[in-house]
Amino acid sequence: MSEPLALSLGQKFELERMTRAIDATGDAQALRGLAKQLLQAWHSQKAATQWIMRQQLGGPPRFSGEMAIDPAALDALMPNQGHQGHDVL
Repeated sequence: MSEPLALSLGQKFELERMTRAIDATGDAQALRGLAKQLLQAWHSQKAATQWIMRQQLGGPPRFSGEMAIDPAALDALMPNQGHQGHDVL
C-alpha cells in the first residue's frame, strides 16, 4: 500500500512564506494576478498528473506543456522588497 500524500518540510516552509506574503499585501490587483497564476498552476499540475497516470496505464499522451508561477509576482507581494524573495520565513 502507498504512503499518504504529505508535504516535505521545505514545501511547508515555502507554503508558510507565500501565505505570509499574501497576508501582508493590500494590493487587490496583485492578489488577483497571483490568484490567476495559482489557478493556472493548479490546472497544469492536474494535467501533468493525468498525463503521468495515462503513461503508467499505457494510454495515449496528451500533455501540451507546463505552466509555472512567475517568481516576480510572488516577490512583488513580499513586504521587504530589499530581499530576493528566497527567505524561508
